Amino acid sequence: MISVDSPEQVRSRLEATGYLVDEGLAVACFLALRLHRPVFCEGDAGVGKTALASALAEAFGAPLIRLQCHEGIDASQALYDWDFPRQLLHLRAAEAAGVTDADRLEHELYDRRFLLARPLLKALQTQPSVLLVDEIDRADDEFEAFLLEVLSEFQVTIPELGTVRAEVPPVVVLTSNRTREVHDALKRRCLYHWFDHPGFARELAIVRRRLPRVSARLAEQVTALVQALRAEDLLKPPGVAETLDWAAALDALGATEADAELAVATLGSVLKYREDTDRARGLDFAAILAGREAGGA
Repeated sequence: MISVDSPEQVRSRLEATGYLVDEGLAVACFLALRLHRPVFCEGDAGVGKTALASALAEAFGAPLIRLQCHEGIDASQALYDWDFPRQLLHLRAAEAAGVTDADRLEHELYDRRFLLARPLLKALQTQPSVLLVDEIDRADDEFEAFLLEVLSEFQVTIPELGTVRAEVPPVVVLTSNRTREVHDALKRRCLYHWFDHPGFARELAIVRRRLPRVSARLAEQVTALVQALRAEDLLKPPGVAETLDWAAALDALGATEADAELAVATLGSVLKYREDTDRARGLDFAAILAGREAGGA
């Protein structure tokens, strides 16, 4: 069981993993741990929603169990399935051994050894654990309703085996990139937190914490450039993940500081649409960097 005494303790343990949180997120995580309520994380891609689950697992020494949602996902992919090939082999072996008791065979075929636990069942059976339900907005309405039922009671019924109930509910993090609206019923079951793009100081602190080998000057310049890009009307504004990728790319090229030519040459590390890249090439990167230098002077 994961035990915490205050939001500040949660913040401290998360920051020890390199994941920086604000007061609102620290409180949401504390309440999730205390009240056994899922945290529903919504925001643009790349702002740290998925990384929160990884940080919680690392901070509290719990395994991370991930359920990646997609269109058409169903209960058998998320909860459990039966290992049909092994069941068939067992049936053939029993027949070869002369076993004819149908009730015995059925009981043996639906034994736990033939049960394939998918992420939701694994999370219920593992204490403690952190369950990441990633990109729930990509799943169908039917799966969303099924998930609500599981998270409401933290138990499932397997017809052949009975009810499986979590002795200690997992810490649950749901993420959504808001490609569609998730139903209110699921949101009401959760503690909600909106992930916005961080300001300059916070984003710089993240870069310095996650990429300590990158020079301080380069980290400041990359952060300033990303902040400027987000101010543009882009199809996909870069997230913190892209900021880290850009800084790492420039560092890999041996740069200790950025210049306009190098920034343009490495735009593929931070922008993923041709239209965004074309717009970015029209920016005066030299002026942005000079402005940052003047502002920091």
